[in-house]
Amino acid sequence: MTDLAPHELRVLVAVAHGRSFSAAAAALGMTQSAVSHSVRGSERKLGAVLFDRDRRGARPTAAGERAVAHARRVLRLLEVMRAEVRGAERGAAAGALRIAAFRSAALHLLPGALERLAARHPEIVPEVRIVREVGPGTAGEVLDGRADVGIATIGTTSPVPPQLIGGVLLEEGYALVHPAGHPSPRTLPLVDWDENCTSYTREWWQRQEWLPSATVRTEDDGAVLSLVSRGFGMAVMPELSLIGAPDGIEITDLGPARPSRSVGYVTTPEQAKSIAVRALIRELRVPAATRSEGSRLR
Repeated sequence: MTDLAPHELRVLVAVAHGRSFSAAAAALGMTQSAVSHSVRGSERKLGAVLFDRDRRGARPTAAGERAVAHARRVLRLLEVMRAEVRGAERGAAAGALRIAAFRSAALHLLPGALERLAARHPEIVPEVRIVREVGPGTAGEVLDGRADVGIATIGTTSPVPPQLIGGVLLEEGYALVHPAGHPSPRTLPLVDWDENCTSYTREWWQRQEWLPSATVRTEDDGAVLSLVSRGFGMAVMPELSLIGAPDGIEITDLGPARPSRSVGYVTTPEQAKSIAVRALIRELRVPAATRSEGSRLR
């Protein structure tokens, strides 16, 4: 038998989170020996070692990472089932909705959608985490069971993982951003941030002889805009990041051949059927007039 009971799944998640059997025992109100016994039982049922144990604690193996991710997702589905059953009695959707989003989407795409969601489903409680769209990014949060839905960049360089489903919400083009009034902005140093570079259309980037290598790299797009507004360089940025751009910045269209990226949602096939996730996706698909606010294309 490979079936694991919910309490066994909770033990796996707690050990992975606390990185030790003792921390998991304290979090769950169990003895350390009971936690150890539960983990050994799960490993026996699954036929794999799930944690490397040493004096420093317990770290998930590759098999353990997969098991813990599935455990989080199964436990979350049990919570969703309970919330939807209780909501059905009242004729309303209820409960937490965990959302992972990258910074500019959280600032400019989510607020309007959440406002409409609250008006239609006041008992849904959004929990938003801002996640850098590098490495696993927001899709990784969904895969690991830490989020029900992610707002992600989708494209050939960042396809929807095969275990998830998703859809495009909008296409955002890139523009040249530079200090206002500069006579020759393309001669300025390039300011960039790590999250941005993974989303460029590589072929377009390589064809632009006027674009130098970045001399300044920052943690987020807000810092890029601040540096550009003070005259420290130019940048090539997507539209969502340019909403509400600070004074001192000019935004120049890069023409019809400009690069673009797709922004969409990702979720699990199971969560895609939940009332809360379906309701959020419906609101995200509503065109938002605020997306074009703050744009000052020349």
